[in-house]
Amino acid sequence: MKVATRIARAILAFLAVRSEIAPRAALAGTALRLLAGLFGLSLLAACNFDLGGEAKYPVPRQKPGPTVQYEEDPGVFGAGGLFGPDLPEDSGGGGIGVNNLLWRASLDTVSFMPLVSADPFGGVIITDWYTPPSAPDERFKVNIYILGRALRADGIRASVFRQQQQGVGWVDAPVALNTATDLENAILTRARQMRQAGTQ
Repeated sequence: MKVATRIARAILAFLAVRSEIAPRAALAGTALRLLAGLFGLSLLAACNFDLGGEAKYPVPRQKPGPTVQYEEDPGVFGAGGLFGPDLPEDSGGGGIGVNNLLWRASLDTVSFMPLVSADPFGGVIITDWYTPPSAPDERFKVNIYILGRALRADGIRASVFRQQQQGVGWVDAPVALNTATDLENAILTRARQMRQAGTQ
């Protein structure tokens, strides 16, 4: 603080001498710049410039000790390995995010159609366009959504798309109202058959 007082006195003495020589307008601008400089110097003087020393942590570090010992190897990603622990068939399966029986039954039901995408974690099966041999002027596409891990009737949704050939291209055509429901029922029936076959 003594240094700041000395600097302020020197500035005031300079201003007093300057006021006798310079006009008031120039003196006001100079005084403003000097006061801003004094303010900046006082801010710098208030800072603690402790450049030496070691960083101190608020919480002391843990002392090294024995490592954790496991009774058995936990596998790649924990208990049960990559695909998780063995679960009953109707609980949804270990490595997929949806019901295992519904997933397998869905793939089995649309196995005659070419697949574009099959996502077992999201429960989405998308087929490519399929043209039945009995009707070469129409084609079908199916999207199947498995909605959960439980084997329930409302756990699956199917969308069926149909196109007819007109000239050189394909045009969207209506699908019978019960087609998607019939497909869902066929998948559920197949899933029940798989569950019964697994329990016998």
